[in-house]
Order: sequence, then structure tokens, then C-alpha cells
Amino acid sequence: MKSFKLILVAIILSVTFSSCTKDDDSSVDNENLLANYTLLKTLKSNNYNIEVYSEEEEFTVGYNELFIRIKEGTSENYLPNAEFSWKPIMHMTQMVHSCPKSEIVKIKNESIYKGYIVFQMPGNTDEYWELTINFSIDNKEYKATTQIDVKAPLDDKRRVNTFMGSDDSRYVLAMLPINPKVSLNDFSAVLFKMENMMNFPIVENYKVMLDPRMPGMGNHSSPNNVDLIYDTNDKTYKGKLSLTMTGYWKINLKLINDVAETIKGEDITEENPESSLFFELEF
Repeated sequence: MKSFKLILVAIILSVTFSSCTKDDDSSVDNENLLANYTLLKTLKSNNYNIEVYSEEEEFTVGYNELFIRIKEGTSENYLPNAEFSWKPIMHMTQMVHSCPKSEIVKIKNESIYKGYIVFQMPGNTDEYWELTINFSIDNKEYKATTQIDVKAPLDDKRRVNTFMGSDDSRYVLAMLPINPKVSLNDFSAVLFKMENMMNFPIVENYKVMLDPRMPGMGNHSSPNNVDLIYDTNDKTYKGKLSLTMTGYWKINLKLINDVAETIKGEDITEENPESSLFFELEF
């Protein structure tokens, strides 16, 4: 009987230790979730510090996935109960305008929020981007604003198109980040229509046709590409991009609306080696 009790105690201690270890590991994972990301900017308002992180090293022209954390004063505890919205504004010499952006939502870790912004152009010495983040905590509203430095891509490749369509509407089409390989790659983009200088609603149920070419290699294409189709779950356009070798690729595009009309872009022929709508990759 004594032996049975000792075995029972050992089992209980083992289960308890295992449970604590799992809880501790989970806490450490959550705390370090953004450890490998870059802190791009800290905004301050009413004793709150709002941290903006990215997997990239700077704000850049095109699609920017951003992560937000908020803490009070000098506290090291991040708050899980905030609600956010944001507005990026480009201050040009003659005008101001905004750009496409997503809502800000919580991710699995309840003290981390994420969203994305699509910047159409970089700043310069006379023109700059300003980011305002509105947030509420315990039903109290706050606002923080700061100037941000948006840079052109270091490789100078096109990742976003701003254009007038054949329907006399202005659009913004941006590719999502990709780690290209000699393979059939997952490939995604986001599409917006410019309603006015401040609003860019998502465009649904269009199609983005792909024709990747290597201009330096006889303008050859690649097999098995899959055109981008709208995904209602994450509100992006998804397809497959076939890359058969390393080097410079021009991803020629055609934008087709929901009634099969061409909004922008052309077919590639011997007489027309490139579309007016395209992305670029080099790897």
C-alpha cells in the first residue's frame, strides 16, 4: 500500500511539472514572438507607447505587413484589450492623399495586433508620409501621430502599380512579399479602387492574369502559371508563379473585371514584348 502511494505521488508530481513546463514555454514563446522583427517606430500618446514592428528593416513602397504592441508608461506589460485604427497620409507639395490599408486585428497572442499598408510612393526631402494611429482602452479614445520615412525598394523593382483603368477608375495593385525559388511559387496580390484621395476599398472578384518573362533570355515564359483569383477568406488574389531559372523576371499582368473586360494590361506577342501592367523579381 505504501509503495502504491509513493507511485501515485510520483505520477502527480510528474504531471504537475509537465503542465508547468508547458505553461512556461508558452509564456516565453508569446513574449518573444516579435524578437526577430524590426521595431520601425514608437508612437507616444497619454502615457501609452505604441510599437510598430515589421519583418522588413524599414517602411517601403508597396505592401507592408505591420505588427503593433502597446504598453503603458514604463511598464513592460503589453496590453491585450486595445482597439486600433490607422490613417497614413502623404503630404505632397500641392496636395495630400492616403493609401490602401487593412483593418488592424488581434493575432493569436492577444497583446499583438497586425495589419498592412500599401504605400504607393516614397517620401523625399519636401514630401513625407505621416501615420496616425487611433486607439481605445477601457472605452477611452486616444490618438498618436508621427512622421514616417517610406523608402523605395533597395533593388528598385516594381512591387506596386497605380494606374487608370479602361473604366476611368484609378486602381492600386500590389504584390505580397515572396521568397522566389526555381519552382512553382505561391503568388499573391491585393487590389484596390481609388474612391477618392482618402479611401481605397478592396476590389473583389476580378482576375489577374500572369505571363512571366525573362527579357534578358529571349523573353521566354514559363509553364503551369495559375492566374490570380480572389480569395474571400483573406481578401487577397492568389495563384501560382512558375520560375524556371534564377535571374531577372518581368511578371506581365492583365487585370480582368467581373464581367470579363480588360481593365489594364496587354497580351505578350512578338510585336508587344511587355505589358503596361507588371511586377518585377530578381533572384
